[in-house]
Amino acid sequence: MTSLPTTKRTELAHRSNAGIDVTLMWVRQDGEDEALVCVCDRSDGAYFEIPAASHLALDVYYHPFF
Repeated sequence: MTSLPTTKRTELAHRSNAGIDVTLMWVRQDGEDEALVCVCDRSDGAYFEIPAASHLALDVYYHPFF
């Protein structure tokens, strides 16, 4: 029997400015840890995720263009 992958996302930080939400997530999946920065532009509905090396996650999260 094949087991389904287990994924858990934990929000570490969130900020909003001018209709743009930026969230730093810690993603645990099948024993692997990953940092992920999620960006949502509410004005036009755009959404994307940026994988980040754990030691650079805060640099990605605080990037001045978001």
